[in-house]
Amino acid sequence: MNSVPESPPVTPPFALTALAKALASPQAALGHFDELRGRTSTGAAPNPLAANLIADYAGMTGPWREFFASLETDGQGSLGQRAASLARQIRDNGVTYNVYADEGGPQRPWSLDLFPLIISAQSWSQIEVGVQQRMRLLEGVMADVYGEQQLLSHGLLPPALVHGHPGYLRPMHGVKPVGGVHLHIAAFDMARGPDGNWWVVSQRTQAPSGLGYLLENRLAVSRLFPQAFESLQVQRLAGTYRALMDSMKRSSPAGQDAHIALLTPGPYNETYFEHAYLARYLGVTLVEGSDLTVRDQHLYLKTLRGLVPVHGLLKRLDDQFLDPLELRADSALGVPGLLQAIRAGHVMVANAPGSAFLESPALLGFLPALCRHLLGEDLKLPALPTWWCGERSAMEEVLPQLQDCAIKPTYPGSAHHGNFDAVLCRNLSDSALDEWAGRIVRQSEDHTIQAYLPLSQMPTWQPPEAVASADAPVGRGKISPKSVILRVFAVSDGAQSWRVLPGGLARVAGASANIASMQHGGSSADVWVMTQGSVDTTTLLRPPLTASALAQRKRLVTSRAAENLFWLGRYTERAENSVRLARLTLECLHGEDQNCAPLMDWLGRMAVANTLVLPGVPSPAQARRVFERSLISSLGGTDQATSVGYNLRAMRLAGSSVRERLSQEHWNVMQRAEQSFADRCAHTVAQGDYSWLESLDTLRAISDRLAAITGAQTDRMTRDDGWRLLSLGRHIERLRFLSTALLLGFDSESVHEDGGFEAMISLFDSEITFHAQYQQSHDLAALLDLLVLDRDNPRALAWVAHTLRGRLARLAGAAPDQLSLMSANVPNPGLWQLEPLCEPGSDAQFANLRQLLLDCGQAANNVSEDISTTYFTHAQATGQSLGA
Repeated sequence: MNSVPESPPVTPPFALTALAKALASPQAALGHFDELRGRTSTGAAPNPLAANLIADYAGMTGPWREFFASLETDGQGSLGQRAASLARQIRDNGVTYNVYADEGGPQRPWSLDLFPLIISAQSWSQIEVGVQQRMRLLEGVMADVYGEQQLLSHGLLPPALVHGHPGYLRPMHGVKPVGGVHLHIAAFDMARGPDGNWWVVSQRTQAPSGLGYLLENRLAVSRLFPQAFESLQVQRLAGTYRALMDSMKRSSPAGQDAHIALLTPGPYNETYFEHAYLARYLGVTLVEGSDLTVRDQHLYLKTLRGLVPVHGLLKRLDDQFLDPLELRADSALGVPGLLQAIRAGHVMVANAPGSAFLESPALLGFLPALCRHLLGEDLKLPALPTWWCGERSAMEEVLPQLQDCAIKPTYPGSAHHGNFDAVLCRNLSDSALDEWAGRIVRQSEDHTIQAYLPLSQMPTWQPPEAVASADAPVGRGKISPKSVILRVFAVSDGAQSWRVLPGGLARVAGASANIASMQHGGSSADVWVMTQGSVDTTTLLRPPLTASALAQRKRLVTSRAAENLFWLGRYTERAENSVRLARLTLECLHGEDQNCAPLMDWLGRMAVANTLVLPGVPSPAQARRVFERSLISSLGGTDQATSVGYNLRAMRLAGSSVRERLSQEHWNVMQRAEQSFADRCAHTVAQGDYSWLESLDTLRAISDRLAAITGAQTDRMTRDDGWRLLSLGRHIERLRFLSTALLLGFDSESVHEDGGFEAMISLFDSEITFHAQYQQSHDLAALLDLLVLDRDNPRALAWVAHTLRGRLARLAGAAPDQLSLMSANVPNPGLWQLEPLCEPGSDAQFANLRQLLLDCGQAANNVSEDISTTYFTHAQATGQSLGA
């Protein structure tokens, strides 16, 4: 595939800054194809003389010339300003890719280069035809391997690459997929060689990633270069995604009325952002394995309202984890019984389980013969020369040229074969090369050799090293070439028909590498495919819905999402309560009432009850300084004492599991709250003096952030059943905390002291209201009236209990003014009277008040258990399905 013929040379407008930078940029490395100039690089340095600049301008490809020339007139600022804007947009949008997707590891921002990879219409048409042919070929291979297996019996495919591959699933043999299509999505990694031709390097069929990230890349980059995007006639992407969804619905058992879900491993997967983003864009339900259940060979989604049928799955989960009953028994990510539902023809899965063997690099060497056998055609899009060393003749042929090749595992990711990262032999010493040759001879089947190809290099923007962040002043950057690999996607748009997405995901090598991998410090780039025809204006926006359709379109709340929202509410409330308690404790330890024994006793018991300190720590009455140091040292901890830091982390983790339901601002505040608090606490402890003043400042700062989080939860979330559970979680936690605080306040008798009285009002966050109504009164009746009985005070027990009863009834679908059975478990504040609560009794123990507080605390525990049993576990839901 040769480069596009160049347009006649034009005198360059050297005043154009961006174009001048491009002309002055270095050529690609010697022997690599230069995407900017459209030819194999000679490695010569740019010459600043005018005659040479004119020659360079003429040598630049027409699309790149037009791209850089348009930047001076589109009003989007300099290249440095655009790069800073791009970094800020990626950060603010929360786009992440986690190299090490561990529970406690930081999320790594997605890396996106400023410039797109531009592909001409001519070049793309050749890629498109070749990829469509390969899709027909791979579909034919899948149909044969899971059918008659003639390719194996005729010797066209070695059994070791099929039956010996862990990706071949014997439980799926003889199973025809619903709709007749095995491969709905596939990805092909391609590289342009020094001659300008494109070569296939690898193929992905199991759960290819990138369809979500490339959408974010397109939105981000096209906004920065709007004029160039329009003038270059860049083809749009939405039509291909629409074709995929239409095809999946046609293939599913329910047809156009099918309920499609996207199956994700969960928030700890490195590409979870993409899963959530893609589910929103396609309008499908994002689910984890625990959201689904199989009943009578049908697949159902567990929701708050019962079991809802699922007719199609777009899986982003490796096949081995799909069904713990028939595949990996230790998988907690899959759905027990899913393969049986697939065999019964009741659910369509994209892609059909069992395609992982197609990803073996060894298979590439057999595809030319397979194409002639199955399609009667020669391959139109070649792959890099590849030798599977399991064939002795192939191994003997390739070993003498090993130093010019790459070594790849035949069974990548397999735990039963020799697994290793791909090795570029030109970087090895002679002794290391000999060692690899010996290993290949000893374990020949596990090794595949692929010819080395110098990757083409595209222009990339390199910001100055002085720029520390996206918000820092912009310095002088430069344009430099870097190696690039293109991932092209093909999606099904009907029976035995596939459409190639006009774009893709370009992966750019790191500064010192020729390996274009996100996990080796690389970045991504948008891919602009030019079209000579009209630009596709297809949109995924739905046509106007009828009134009856609108009435039926209620957002499904999965049981998993509901449970995480419930605990998000609980941990948010716990974080607020622990912050308020820690602030109050530090202030009292250094206030004028620090010698009040009942107050110190109450604070110590509250700190232990809410795990701000461990049970063995001396109380403030016994050793005030020891208690204080323990309290401060535990603030930022995430183990042992479950203090503020623990609750913030638990809040963030619960939120990460329902990110698709949170606004970006809400999520950003949660992340920054946890990180900033942990940093400040670590600094305080590291200093060694455990400064209480510094700790108070830290607590005040986190209190402000928690107020913002509470505002987002209260005022910026749709009040559906998911939100009601979040709210219920907060109110259950508040009822438990406040009733415990009052109970311990009377047990310690601190409420009978002036300092303890004021501290109680402060903990209930009711100082302004109390002193406005009762001035400086310290009457217990006034205290109980405001903190227990006041229906207008959101911190009063009566308000919390009343709200709990109402929202429990609403969640259960009770009629207005009617209560559910669960609501009746919460004490009825309408029956509470002030006079009995104020009676101290003969033993001065306030028995009526004490019993009420105990009832409230027990009700919080009971309602929490009832919610879990009723809405999360579905242990009793066998006869409760909707629309089966």
